[in-house]
Amino acid sequence: MAITYVWRGDFQDAEVNALHAEGFGHPALEIGWRAQVERHSLGWVCARDDAGGLAGFVNVAWDGGVHAFVLDTVVAGRSRRRGIGAGLVARAVEGAREAGCEWLHVDFEDELRGFYFEACGFKETAAGLIALR
Repeated sequence: MAITYVWRGDFQDAEVNALHAEGFGHPALEIGWRAQVERHSLGWVCARDDAGGLAGFVNVAWDGGVHAFVLDTVVAGRSRRRGIGAGLVARAVEGAREAGCEWLHVDFEDELRGFYFEACGFKETAAGLIALR
């Protein structure tokens, strides 16, 4: 099955909500993804399969300058283990580079180290975090 990756691709809120719920293990919410990404993000990438179904999604937030941030990388269960997540991130890298960003940041849970460092090419850096809740 072929996958198509589209920077700032079209999507419906309901399909991203369902994908996010499946990928992150929570009930489907009614988040207005379209309004959110159009207001706060540099871009996003939609991965679609031959049937047009949303196979994956990643959000690329930014500071309005040279720093972009990968958020919410998610691949549908039916499409996992096929390189789609790495494809999403690769297209996000291209989009951020084309927009003039100099840095693309990501944070992740420890079990995703191999994905982000090996499959996607991120380098380990020192960083800080304050839990707000």
